[in-house]
Amino acid sequence: MPSFDPYSLECLAAIVEEGGFERAALRLSITQSAVSQRLRSLEVAAGTVLIVRARPLRPTAAGRLLLRHAMQTRLLRTDLDRDLRELTPAKAASAHEDEQLSIAVNADSIATWALPALTGLVERGLPLEIITDDQDFTHVWLREGQVQGCVTTLRRPLRGCKVVPLGSMRYIAVASPAYAGTHCPKGLNAHNFRDLAFIAFNRKDDLQAQFVRRACGLKRVALKQRFVPSSDGQVRAVLAGWGASVVPELYVRPLLESGQLRNLAPAMALPVALYWHCWNLDSALLDSLTQSLTQEAARTLDR
Repeated sequence: MPSFDPYSLECLAAIVEEGGFERAALRLSITQSAVSQRLRSLEVAAGTVLIVRARPLRPTAAGRLLLRHAMQTRLLRTDLDRDLRELTPAKAASAHEDEQLSIAVNADSIATWALPALTGLVERGLPLEIITDDQDFTHVWLREGQVQGCVTTLRRPLRGCKVVPLGSMRYIAVASPAYAGTHCPKGLNAHNFRDLAFIAFNRKDDLQAQFVRRACGLKRVALKQRFVPSSDGQVRAVLAGWGASVVPELYVRPLLESGQLRNLAPAMALPVALYWHCWNLDSALLDSLTQSLTQEAARTLDR
């Protein structure tokens, strides 16, 4: 098995994370030529191309494997550095760039329970990058080695990872009273759902169709949709009368209680089970992250 130079591995990670050679050079405080040379030496050692030189730049399958290895090495090095600092209190305890943890979390979790779960870690100085995606696709970031953990609907653990159930988030269909009064005064049903425009997160978002199929007892539905890639933006669009939306009950509860939103199907709620996946490593940082997320999820989400 070839031995890979750690500086070249970190260079590969910088190229992918920064999205290009020039920004990677700035981050590593080396020339762009040196970045290219390090990547080339790593590709020679691996025996294959690691980066697709396109826009956007992206790693190859082999590049994803080495990127994952680079990030795992970085995490273990960070754990070692922290352990050494505890043994040498006089050593400066300032955070390093290498300590950054990257996780992928769905937007609805960010808008409701995930940020409170992470606040304590951030207050203790942990540099954190949160990447947002649809809950059915956040695991792709972990599988490709670009994050160390993710909140996802995927139940089965990915290779080399462990999985922890978090609980379920309840989704309901809502609209403004004025919009509901015009398009579905008696609530959502199989006869009027086609008259409604649904506000979805993006084209990956299948929650709107899932909810309508289950609420109306239909196998297939075709919806009129508008896309707003933000949990807060979806709710604001609903309040502005753009249409209806299927959103977390936890997020809109105050708006329902104040009468600013109306539940279009009070007898129906769609539970979405969430899971935390992370690398299966002996890492104090990952353990702290897992503990913080699972504790807040147990307090907030349905079991």
